[in-house]
Amino acid sequence: MGGLPFIDAHVHLWDLDRLRYPWLLPPFGDDGPNGSVEPIARTYLLDDYRADLADWSLAGAVHIEAGAQPSAALDETRWLQALADSEGLPSAIVAFAALDGPGVEGLLEAHASHRNVRGVRQIVNWHPDAGRTYTERDITTDPAWQSGFGLLAKYGLSFDLQCYPGQMLGMAALIARHPDTPVILNHAGMLVDDNPQGRALWREGMRALAALPNVSVKLSGFGLIDRDWTQASIAPRILKAIEIFGTDSCMFASDVPTDSLFGSVDKHLSAYHAITAGFSHDERLDLFARNAIRHYRLDLQV
Repeated sequence: MGGLPFIDAHVHLWDLDRLRYPWLLPPFGDDGPNGSVEPIARTYLLDDYRADLADWSLAGAVHIEAGAQPSAALDETRWLQALADSEGLPSAIVAFAALDGPGVEGLLEAHASHRNVRGVRQIVNWHPDAGRTYTERDITTDPAWQSGFGLLAKYGLSFDLQCYPGQMLGMAALIARHPDTPVILNHAGMLVDDNPQGRALWREGMRALAALPNVSVKLSGFGLIDRDWTQASIAPRILKAIEIFGTDSCMFASDVPTDSLFGSVDKHLSAYHAITAGFSHDERLDLFARNAIRHYRLDLQV
């Protein structure tokens, strides 16, 4: 189905017998941001991933930290690096680090010593709606967290930013003070409040981030906002994100297995290909492969 090479900019693997993932443990409820995660609460390894992507000309993949217990952050990186060394995937690793945590600089240094590590992620989504928020407060406004962010460039690390639109202007101001830190916005900026005010806030925040030359965006995770998404419902968001950031700063991703809660890999990638069918071959090659190479500094060619 996928004639273009695909470098998947956002994928998760987990071995429930190896590491503890609190969010994948029972009891399962429908009240969190993802709804019930019970359908994906099983070990998901490279063979599973390759099977899911069998029809999509997979040329590489970027592994994003998968919500393991924070104390296991370095264990996750060691495991993934061993996989990369023996299996060729993942092509890059984005590890977990709590930027406001004790000993964060030592952890960043340890992550960066692994050949495939390119950056870190700490989910910072804060929302006043308890059913939408991932954190108890907006930690991005804390001086300690901002100080931790300021350490990333020292170790050559990027930051994967998963936030909500209401946090974007504050993050844009912080990122502007650290032009040597690449930032990759996750899941198209998570336009969670789908109303006129929410859409205006999203557009304003996206434009503020896109104005910074060190910020790019991944197009994925639409089911995290609308569990009943359709190609027609996500097309305006994708096209607006591309309009704001440009075809050289957007990249598609599967977000498996998380996005599998909201539709198969084939459903997601088929929609992405159809929505961008009007773009040139060169632009689509950027969106599906070359931008991931550039923004995650991959040693790959397509």
